[in-house]
Amino acid sequence: MTLNINKFAISTAIAFSILWIICSAFVAVIPNPSMALTGTMVHADLSAMTWSLTWSSFIIGLAGWAIIGGITAWLIAFFYNR
Repeated sequence: MTLNINKFAISTAIAFSILWIICSAFVAVIPNPSMALTGTMVHADLSAMTWSLTWSSFIIGLAGWAIIGGITAWLIAFFYNR
């Protein structure tokens, strides 16, 4: 079985984008619990930090994660097909 490299990459980029939107929504709606959860996930005390979520940071993060996800999926599919 081979993977369609481009379709896999685009699907992954879309999935990463959806997750980014969900994550950003949590940060916007419940910032303190989101920071606590993030700190737990990275084994750090982030209680002294605050979020800085603006429209430009949201769009840049969305684009960045979509591109990173797409490139990663493309590479995985490429090597899998070899």
